[in-house]
Amino acid sequence: MEEPDFLVHHKGDTLGVVVVEGVKAGQTLTGWVMDADETTTVKVLADIPLGHKVALAAIDDGANVIEYGNNVGKAVEAIPVGGYVHYHNIKSNRW
Repeated sequence: MEEPDFLVHHKGDTLGVVVVEGVKAGQTLTGWVMDADETTTVKVLADIPLGHKVALAAIDDGANVIEYGNNVGKAVEAIPVGGYVHYHNIKSNRW
């Protein structure tokens, strides 16, 4: 497998972490689902910086956001597949 563009910690996660620089809207990225040792792809809808997140499933306004197999927050607006997931569209459960 080539080096992945993003990592998914658990198969049911609704987002992945971008691990390459220069991701631009319209690119198709390949991700590695770590716990399942599988690959997946997603076409990104926005530029996404290194270390930031991409939606792997449509996330409805008010829906839980799943990372590491855990509920880490709630969407404060609908996020489409391939959307940029960050503090502008989720509310963390941490604070």
